[in-house]
Amino acid sequence: MSETASISTGIAQRYASAVYDLAKDGDKVKDIESDLDALNEALNGSEDFRDLINSPVYTRDEQGKAITALAKKMNLSSIMSSTLALMASKRRLFVLPQLVRTLREQIAEDKGEVTADVVSAKALTKAQSDKLAKTLTANTGKTVTLQTTVDESLIGGLIVKVGSKMIDTSIRSKLNSLQNVMKEVG
Repeated sequence: MSETASISTGIAQRYASAVYDLAKDGDKVKDIESDLDALNEALNGSEDFRDLINSPVYTRDEQGKAITALAKKMNLSSIMSSTLALMASKRRLFVLPQLVRTLREQIAEDKGEVTADVVSAKALTKAQSDKLAKTLTANTGKTVTLQTTVDESLIGGLIVKVGSKMIDTSIRSKLNSLQNVMKEVG
C-alpha cells in the first residue's frame, strides 16, 4: 500500500469510527446506511461531485458551502451533514470514498455480516448466487452478502474474496500456473 493511500485510509477510519459511534449512540445507524447509499450513488454518478471533493482548486469555504448545499439536497442525516462540513473545513473531503467503504464495513461487522467480492467469467444465476452465499455463510459463520462483477478474461470459474482470504478457481489462473510450471521445466 502506498504511503498516501495508507494516510487516506487512516483518516477515513478515524472519521468512520466517530460517525459510527455517534450513530450507534443516537440509534441512527439506519439513517447512516441510507446516507452511505446516497453518497455512493453521488460518487459513482457525478464527475462534478468527485471533482469537488478531490480538486485543490476549490477553497475550504467553497467546498464547505457546496457540501452543505449537497447534504441538504440529498437529505443526509445531521450526523453525516456535520461530518462532511467538518471534513470540508479540514480539507479532508478527498477521503470520502474510503470513509463510505470503511463505514459500510463497520456497520456490517457489527451486524455480523461480511461482504464477499465475487468475480466470475459470466453472470451468476440466482441459484448459483444463493448456493455460493450459503456455502460462504457456513464457512465464515457470518451472514454473507455477495458483491458480484463479471470479467470475461477469467475464461471460466470464480475469484472469491472474503476479508483477507481469496479463492481463485478461474481457468485463467490455472493456465498461468501451468505456464509457469512449463517455464521452470524448460
